[in-house]
Amino acid sequence: MSEVIRPPFTRETALKKVKLAEKAWNTRNPPHVSLAYTPDTIWRNRDTFLQGREEIVKFLTKKWEREHFYILRKDLFAFTDDKIAVQFFYEWNEKPDGSGQWFRTYGLEDWTFDRETGLMRKRMMSGNDVRITQEERWFTKGPEHVDEVEITERHL
Repeated sequence: MSEVIRPPFTRETALKKVKLAEKAWNTRNPPHVSLAYTPDTIWRNRDTFLQGREEIVKFLTKKWEREHFYILRKDLFAFTDDKIAVQFFYEWNEKPDGSGQWFRTYGLEDWTFDRETGLMRKRMMSGNDVRITQEERWFTKGPEHVDEVEITERHL
């Protein structure tokens, strides 16, 4: 059984929480991803408002039906006792065979955790999609290599 990381967070535990989330989301398995959230979790994802794991599973299923070749990187932005802020980048293609337009999504997430369970009880996400070419892609080697890409302020 894996270690449960609960608030209050340290820099080390906040970093672990971020990378565990990155790994889970890169599975593109909505039921698996939803287990990191409280049963009554609340989300804002851009202009969509959700509550509860069932809504999360439906939302993520639709998301990954249209975002093909999805590869995500999450970086710790800031943290407090029971909150973590994340900067993220992911790339995806609009067509299942990869022949369509490539996009890179840039954004920030604000997470709040339940102190007893360590599960996320609130997730607020803001993001922007930018059209990129195949040659501009950062994450070409797969999700296990996302941290090998150097992302600096000039990339933002």
